[in-house]
Amino acid sequence: MKLIDCIEQSAARLTEAGVSFGHGTTNAFDEAAWLVLWSCGFPLDSLDEHEQIELSPESLAKIEALLEQRIATRKPAAYLTQEAWLQGVPFYIDERSIVPRSLIAELIADEAIDSWLSDKTRRVLDLCTGNGSLAVLAAMAWPEVQVDAIDLSADALAVARINVDKHGLGERIRLLQGDGFAPVAAEAARYDLILCNPPYVNADAMAALPAEYRAEPELALAGGADGMDFVRRLLSQAAEHLTENGLLVLEIGNECEYFYAAFPQLEVAWMATSAGDYQVLIVTPAALRKEKALLAS
Repeated sequence: MKLIDCIEQSAARLTEAGVSFGHGTTNAFDEAAWLVLWSCGFPLDSLDEHEQIELSPESLAKIEALLEQRIATRKPAAYLTQEAWLQGVPFYIDERSIVPRSLIAELIADEAIDSWLSDKTRRVLDLCTGNGSLAVLAAMAWPEVQVDAIDLSADALAVARINVDKHGLGERIRLLQGDGFAPVAAEAARYDLILCNPPYVNADAMAALPAEYRAEPELALAGGADGMDFVRRLLSQAAEHLTENGLLVLEIGNECEYFYAAFPQLEVAWMATSAGDYQVLIVTPAALRKEKALLAS
């Protein structure tokens, strides 16, 4: 059987089995291509080069085993292969951390954030870092910055450590364990840029998540009744940890309606992403202070 035929048959089986996507792929063909190419030891971007090769019985058996595992366990392919790609950069991943897919990665790669920064940008914080992917991408994009990366989960930080070391960034990325800004509160740290992809999924949406998403740590997804539990704490404290011209880049996914219900007067700028224009926002310290004053009055 040719590799392309195997992918097409595998895609049909994934569709028939009713698996869900969203952890690096959006459809059955791309997911099948990932599983088949990885099983054969080929780069995931090399389909055109290898699509006509004949697969050995050994390769077919390996593909079949991985496909069966994907269907039976409903674990994302990234967990089965222990590899995820974000903006062309490879990351190690396992069940200790959410599969990296933040839209903030797009904004870093496309230099969409750069025009908001100054030549004095030196300190960056990746809050809720998970497997460390945004911290790594930030360090790669801005070679002059130092990055702190915080997560509540010690397990997630163990995965982040693998990725920081994998990309040789141990001298520029500091990993810290704790809740929100707590790990840097004592040093009164202030940042020129804070990136945050927090848990923001509302309770109703959490209850309806497909099995693939329930395979991920709930801590990294669940944001309370309206998805804004962590976001409320973040926005009440962020100004104290930003420099005067600093910026907070915050991802809220599909929770724009809940965000505006919780913060109707907060002045933000929305960033265009592949998932839409109301998924990631930028907010300044001045806007955060104004919001805090309005709430106190």
